[in-house]
Amino acid sequence: MNIPRHIAIIMDGNGRWAEQRGLPRSAGHRAGLKAVRATIEHCARMGIGTLTLFAFSSENWLRPKEEVGLLMELFLEALDREVASLHKNNIRMRFIGELGQLAAALRARMQAAEQRTAGNTGLVVVIAVAYGGRWDILQATRSLAVACAAGKLAADQISEVELNQRLALAGLPDPDLFIRTGGDQRISNFLLWNLAYTELCFLSDLWPEFGQAQLDTAIAQFAQRERRYGLTSAQVAASPRSR
Repeated sequence: MNIPRHIAIIMDGNGRWAEQRGLPRSAGHRAGLKAVRATIEHCARMGIGTLTLFAFSSENWLRPKEEVGLLMELFLEALDREVASLHKNNIRMRFIGELGQLAAALRARMQAAEQRTAGNTGLVVVIAVAYGGRWDILQATRSLAVACAAGKLAADQISEVELNQRLALAGLPDPDLFIRTGGDQRISNFLLWNLAYTELCFLSDLWPEFGQAQLDTAIAQFAQRERRYGLTSAQVAASPRSR
């Protein structure tokens, strides 16, 4: 089977899962952590190179303060509890987003997790926190403008490569497969540049219901698709990429 090198997931539906069961939204977020753990473990077993999880968007700051506070607490708890296990299993962690908006204690834990796992060679788990796709492109554009103003880069030297090197996922391949749980069919300001040729898969399952079976279903869908990148089917069949 054709396995994606990089999977990106919007983990949607924690709150609805809890509400359907008459539970507080916090119960849904805690249940969602189990799905995160199961997904990481399955991706590692399958040999996936990179898994990017949309944990907290730049727009999520607009949610009720109590829910935002709980989410931050859960991040701290998860880092304290899971990093040792991830490190033991050769998994590398990376965080992307406007991390300066986060509390100093959380940033310190994130930095420690990145440093501890930096030498690992297995699955790379990227956690997008306080992240927005428009912010990502904007901060890359500002970096290009600074380079031009300093005389380090001419305007006609600006290329996709130069911009890519300044995006949050710099150094990693673009996602091959995007999955969104919860039934909504939109990408919600997630990796806007990087998803240009990504295969999209929308599932009705709420995130706490997501597990190995759902991931296998999405990967099976991916394996059946023909990725043409603007070419014809005949050109794809004749190209080295398809062999």
